[in-house]
Amino acid sequence: MTPPHPAPPASNKIIRWLTYLMFMMFAMTTDSVGVIIPEVIKEFGLSLTAAGSFHYASMIAIAISGVLLGFLADRLGPRLTIILGLGCFSVASGLFVAGNSFGFFLVLLIASGLAIGVFKTGALALIGDISRDTRDHTATMNAVEGFFGVGAILGPALVAALLAQGASWKLLYVFAAGLSLVLLLIAAFTRYPVREKRPQDEKIDLVASLRLLADPHASLFAWGLGLYVAVECAIYVWMPTLLADYSGSAKPLVGYALPAFFVLRAAGRFLGAWLLQRWDWAAVLALFGGAIFLCFLGGVLGGIEAAIYLLPLSGLFMSVIYPTLNSKGISCVPKARHGAAAGLNLFLSCLGAAVGPLAMGAVGDIFGGARHGFLLATGFAALLAIGLVWNWRLAPARRVLADRDAGDYQTAL
Repeated sequence: MTPPHPAPPASNKIIRWLTYLMFMMFAMTTDSVGVIIPEVIKEFGLSLTAAGSFHYASMIAIAISGVLLGFLADRLGPRLTIILGLGCFSVASGLFVAGNSFGFFLVLLIASGLAIGVFKTGALALIGDISRDTRDHTATMNAVEGFFGVGAILGPALVAALLAQGASWKLLYVFAAGLSLVLLLIAAFTRYPVREKRPQDEKIDLVASLRLLADPHASLFAWGLGLYVAVECAIYVWMPTLLADYSGSAKPLVGYALPAFFVLRAAGRFLGAWLLQRWDWAAVLALFGGAIFLCFLGGVLGGIEAAIYLLPLSGLFMSVIYPTLNSKGISCVPKARHGAAAGLNLFLSCLGAAVGPLAMGAVGDIFGGARHGFLLATGFAALLAIGLVWNWRLAPARRVLADRDAGDYQTAL
């Protein structure tokens, strides 16, 4: 099969920036729930479990969308998939100002999560079309996730600013709806690369997408992503609870621990885009996976004062793990299946985002505190580190990635 024809260089730049801004936009909403949940609790008199559905509803919806609708990017093409997803996201986000009940907002969060899954898989499939090889694909994915990190900082800051002015948190979604419409117009009028034609007897549907679970390379990276996300979510879901009762000399730093984690994670992803262009990706991931484990181990063994510094520091090393595993998992399948592979990765990522924090909370309830939940998370981090070292030493996907470089990627754009 022949690789896709390149779009003009100017269009490639537009496509890259479109992808960056889409990831930044949805991060502004999904990563703001920690600031919104206290307001929802006060507004509707909810329990913590009920209010927490603001996080779980969107994550589960994104997961379902990824696994059930990921094939749309391969069947309809990235352009239509992105336009469809952005359009639905704009409507769902804009409707936040039209209601005032918790159930209504929950439905909108589910709808926006489904839409995010659609345009995200479309965007991830498009990255393969504008990449020169699997190495360039990984570097681009790290830059994309860097903008996601920027959105994770801007969203909570915008909500905090709105609340300080006495405005409603719902205006965040209105802003996201407007930005989504702008991106939709850009997507509609941008010229895209011509995708390679798939064999006529090759079906692109849900069943064909699920068969990727039997692909040893694609499924290995996807399960690795789920494990990584369980480790990452331990920080921004449970670290504030772990530090809440601390009253020692470093008390003034507690309020900055979570913002520091997000800042280091965002900065590290831009660093990762540079680093992975120059060093072997598997060695970098093995090194950083070990560093994450040491940060968690030091945080649980050294007490709260150590955790205040070490847990946020783990964000710098987490920065390259997700986008690199995501990139390799997508790149190891033919470009005509990139949408389905992105959907599989998205499904298991969101599964880890839901199950990991839930298991930590259950362990904490049983044994008496958030520290015990972090002992479980340290076990997750150990498994992740072991898996990344194994991948570095044995390189199970090296040959298939080399084959994709030789036959599925163009040599220059």
